[in-house]
Amino acid sequence: MTQSTSSRPAPLPASLRAAILELLNASGQGKSISPFDAARALVGSDEKQWSRLMKPLRAVAVEMAKAGEIEIRRKGKIVDPADFRGVYRLALPGSESESVQETE
Repeated sequence: MTQSTSSRPAPLPASLRAAILELLNASGQGKSISPFDAARALVGSDEKQWSRLMKPLRAVAVEMAKAGEIEIRRKGKIVDPADFRGVYRLALPGSESESVQETE
């Protein structure tokens, strides 16, 4: 028995961006969110639905980080949005509660 949710249109990049910003603003300065949280906020807890959003959500997060709207972090440190792998979290810029300042 399967539910037919495939007729639900995929969220637009603007919706993904809004979900990221809404969750980050709600979590407060110094806190980060998982990209999974943003995907679930848009389509619910059905893994088939939110897992389809992970690639588009990552692309939006990278654009936002390049524009300085958010930071992408791995293991609590800010990473280059054009060159990172694996598990990551999103944070508002300047919220360095657990990150180490980069020296470039």
